[in-house]
Amino acid sequence: MTGTEVLTGRVADRNGPYLADRLLELGVELSHITLCGDRPADIEAQLRFLADQDLDLIITSGGLGPTADDMTVEVVARFCGRELVLDPGLEATIGDIVTRLMARFPGVDAEAVLAANRKQALIPAGAVILDPVGTAPGVVVEGHPTVVVLPGPPRELQPMWQAAVATDAVQAAIAGRTQYRQETVRMFGLPESGLAETLRDAEGTVPGFDRLEITTCLRRGELEIVTRFEPQDEAAYTALLEALRDRHAREIFSTDGALIDDQIAELLRGRRIATAESCTAGLLAARLTERPGSSAYVAGGVVAYANAAKTDLLGVDATLIDAHGAVSEPVAEAMARGALSRFGADTAIAITGVAGPGGGTEGKPVGTVCFSVALADGEPVTRTTTLPGNRSDVRERSTTVAMHLLRRALTGHG
Repeated sequence: MTGTEVLTGRVADRNGPYLADRLLELGVELSHITLCGDRPADIEAQLRFLADQDLDLIITSGGLGPTADDMTVEVVARFCGRELVLDPGLEATIGDIVTRLMARFPGVDAEAVLAANRKQALIPAGAVILDPVGTAPGVVVEGHPTVVVLPGPPRELQPMWQAAVATDAVQAAIAGRTQYRQETVRMFGLPESGLAETLRDAEGTVPGFDRLEITTCLRRGELEIVTRFEPQDEAAYTALLEALRDRHAREIFSTDGALIDDQIAELLRGRRIATAESCTAGLLAARLTERPGSSAYVAGGVVAYANAAKTDLLGVDATLIDAHGAVSEPVAEAMARGALSRFGADTAIAITGVAGPGGGTEGKPVGTVCFSVALADGEPVTRTTTLPGNRSDVRERSTTVAMHLLRRALTGHG
């Protein structure tokens, strides 16, 4: 991955993890992910290091733009011993794209912009051209190793990768791969230590356990267990899945890789949900509306940070707040009922808590969060938990807890 902004951490590397997942799905063993700045000597040094590892495929990202520091294609051409040549058809394609873009910016010197973008039509002789998604094309240079050059922006790289992997050159480079299956189980409410103990026991009781490649990761407060195996070892994976179900049936919420967000979107079909948020200040509403089509089931939300807002906007009785405090289960339930009424919804969820770093007390320390799910056709589900981490952690994890409470309420497992 090239780019000084990525090397220094100003921009997070999203391309490395994305490509790692795609290669894993293809059964391609990933050996290295490297980062380097926009310096020709450093890019070439990385390419030579990777080539010395006797790899079949090298993928680069970044450095394909029209500016002086965009030099990846030039360095790759030199590395592969190819002349850099102008492709007239590609130049015309890029010209059309740039001309359309410049129409939005009257007064810009279009000729100067076209001249600058002409650089992007220079490719290594004999390379396969990957059509631009933005203005930058990608290229595939066949050889040993084969080199795939992709743009840096993830919105351009991801669709272009699909085109790259379909080329004959890339297919030839990965032809010797082992075919794997990959399955994902997701859990919530189980500490990593509990899962580790289960996997240690499974090592001695699951036949073929040693042929399963298992990786675990904690994401947004959920445990993700990814297992990769060859098709002939499906029985070993089935036995592992049964071992997980035997011990953690309540905590497992997905065995097909589906995210809680996907499940909630499905469960809300035909319903209307409203949110009432204090400490999360709209983060849950934002998460519920990340999925396309969410307008079909999200009615709206109220951010009621101040006590007066809870009273005025959600109808929470001020005496209830005085008696129990804003962070309490009675107030969370009242907020949820208020959201139901306010939006004419049949489903509502409320969050109120102490995100910190200040505001905690002995009885309600920082991280204390109260949740309530109210259904027009059922009993409310209300819980209080203490979440670890800093302010950002507490707020983000609160949305995850809320999503799982919502799932339990909608599936009747509250």
